[in-house]
Amino acid sequence: MRRTPSALRNMHGSTYLVLMFLIVLMAISVTVVAKQWKTVVQREKEADLLWRGIEIQTAIQFYYNEKPLGTSVARAKYPLTLEELTKPPKPFLRRVYKDPMTGGDWQYIPDVTGGIRGVRSASTLAPIKQHQFPAVVAHFEGSDKYNAWVFQFPSASTPQAVQSVPGQQTPGAVPGLTGQGSQGFPGQQSPGTPSGLPPGQQIPGGPVGLPGQGQQGVSTQQNAGAGPGSPGPVPQGFPPPGNSAQ
Repeated sequence: MRRTPSALRNMHGSTYLVLMFLIVLMAISVTVVAKQWKTVVQREKEADLLWRGIEIQTAIQFYYNEKPLGTSVARAKYPLTLEELTKPPKPFLRRVYKDPMTGGDWQYIPDVTGGIRGVRSASTLAPIKQHQFPAVVAHFEGSDKYNAWVFQFPSASTPQAVQSVPGQQTPGAVPGLTGQGSQGFPGQQSPGTPSGLPPGQQIPGGPVGLPGQGQQGVSTQQNAGAGPGSPGPVPQGFPPPGNSAQ
């Protein structure tokens, strides 16, 4: 059966439409696959960023704690470079890692002493991971950029007091603990005695019966040479029993 020119044109037009539909469908599929692949790659880089960052943060912590108390401020208790963390005889880091998000160097978080207290990525992309971070970086939750993930010591998730010189009180320490006197001076304070009160006195309403302390903050004393049957402790400021005021 011979087709007319009009029928041939209609058949060619239908074939063209089907071909265009298939091309559009393939383009959409490629786009979806590309987005999924990009997400997979970003997740892998993100996981690598967390792993490398925590490794560097831990190495800086070990390096800091390894320094003696007498370390000069000018020398810094923080490393001056990441390469310093890899040097023998006691390397704290396996090797100097690169920023996995950019493939380049990290952005350093400098300390006032001139050392490096931490690192962060230079990437400004939005993280995929938003919750359930490791405990040492739990404060990353809700961050909108990768460069907001700061791996440093001390960490905001695990704050640690800076080591101080013996006899001085660490900022934020509770006054009155053993080994600390008031205002952070050397000395020890009796357990249960508030800071600033002289020995032998007790605040009103405090427990009764402690050595050298009387009820309601009045110290007591025993009459010298008192034997059995003699009156008990006489509060200071009162006349002895049997002596009435003249």
